[in-house]
Amino acid sequence: MKKITLKDIASEFNVSVSTVSKAVHDSHEISVALKLKIQQYAKEKNYKPNKLALNLLGRSTRTIGVVVPNILNYFFVQVLYGIEKIANENGYNIISCISNESFEKESKTLEFLDSGTVDGLIISLAEETQIQEKITSLENIAQNQIPMVLFDRVSDLIDCDKVIVDDFEAGYKTTKYLIDIGCSTIGFVSPIGQSSVGKLRLAGYKKALSDYGLDYDEKLVVNFTDKDDLDLLMSFLLNYRPIQGIMGLDEITAIKILHIVKSRGYTVPGDISIIGFTNGQLSKYVSPALTTVSQHGQYIGECAARILIRRMDKSMETLPYETKVVKTSLLVRDSTRKLD
Repeated sequence: MKKITLKDIASEFNVSVSTVSKAVHDSHEISVALKLKIQQYAKEKNYKPNKLALNLLGRSTRTIGVVVPNILNYFFVQVLYGIEKIANENGYNIISCISNESFEKESKTLEFLDSGTVDGLIISLAEETQIQEKITSLENIAQNQIPMVLFDRVSDLIDCDKVIVDDFEAGYKTTKYLIDIGCSTIGFVSPIGQSSVGKLRLAGYKKALSDYGLDYDEKLVVNFTDKDDLDLLMSFLLNYRPIQGIMGLDEITAIKILHIVKSRGYTVPGDISIIGFTNGQLSKYVSPALTTVSQHGQYIGECAARILIRRMDKSMETLPYETKVVKTSLLVRDSTRKLD
């Protein structure tokens, strides 16, 4: 059955759409007799108000837009969970979108969300956006006075609230841990080498090596994309020199590394210790269970949502922007051990 609209009801009574809207919302601005007739007709025809349209008229949708670069990374799943939890507690719904690391897709998504669809936005930038340093879409959102929070992958080129992980410290203390258990040759394998996150973790890795008297060797750093053959790149790394420890910069990468290393006849952690980033479910159940760096994704999502909801309160618009920095935690499991 075709859904009846305000326009259909207006045509039936030969009145304006505005008059029908006032009638169904029990306005005192029209006669009681006409109002009752329209209300009865609307009820008989099972008329349902278009909540989105009504919210747009009132300049409120009670909806938060969320844009993440990669849904396969469990970190972003955790962040989404945290955002939705806080949004629901405060009477908001969320629209989740994925940029797939594409600047073009991200721009089109933000253009759609900027059209009155949402009250506020929570965004982690695509790697292409960070490489190109193009923030026109973000500037348009800011000009349209739509509250916005950037998280994890952020840009210094835009003024807004931000929630970030201390990725430099994460790279540093993960490398330090491997050095402390006796690793002097440490591979650094990253699928996010061009993002701010990947660069900061690499900087932390370099600083830890320097502080502990180890030389930085660029051949121990493997940056790759979806188009690259990780199996082949890992062969080059393992054949280059004896590797004692490897950092994989996301959960899936670390698990692939674990599989490749074991398939080459190495034991983990007997020959090589492996650490992954993001404390997802897979890390716990592979064999051996992976030592991981937890970025506290759910907490980051909760923080971003709370900051955004507070910012959407008109009385808070003049508050200075804040950048919240979240520390990581190292969860030691069976894939690492102290060398004899």
